[in-house]
Amino acid sequence: MNEETPHILVVQARYYPEIADNLLKGAVREFQKVGATHEVIEVPGSLEIPAAIRFAVRSMNFISLTSKRFHGFVALGCVIRGETDHYEHVARESARALQDLVMQYSLALGFGVLTVHNRQQALERSTLEGRNKGAEAARACLRMIEVKKTFHLYPR
Repeated sequence: MNEETPHILVVQARYYPEIADNLLKGAVREFQKVGATHEVIEVPGSLEIPAAIRFAVRSMNFISLTSKRFHGFVALGCVIRGETDHYEHVARESARALQDLVMQYSLALGFGVLTVHNRQQALERSTLEGRNKGAEAARACLRMIEVKKTFHLYPR
């Protein structure tokens, strides 16, 4: 990232704190590799992630042009299947709302919301030694920032 250091907003759902912490560690490690800066905002659960990102996007309309702007966003959370169909609603609606934001505002977004059947699957996908989806989401966000640069959509 040579033109300007990317500044990323990470929205982290804290419903499963251990999983959330692991996902964040993976994302931060990826940001450090390329010198990207980041801020973290915590929300209660995955369903609240899209609202927080929307608030951030909306706030950029009101803040001074000299203020720090977000070049990309990373959504981190976990939804574990339970005994009811609540899981289906949360997983589907949070993903749909995030995709709607991406399309409406041309956001560079990394999707790191786990949708798993049990805690063991969540741990396998969140530990630094495993397949850390937080790291994958950070890489996806950084890559989409590069794609935005190609089309001159990179905020200044």
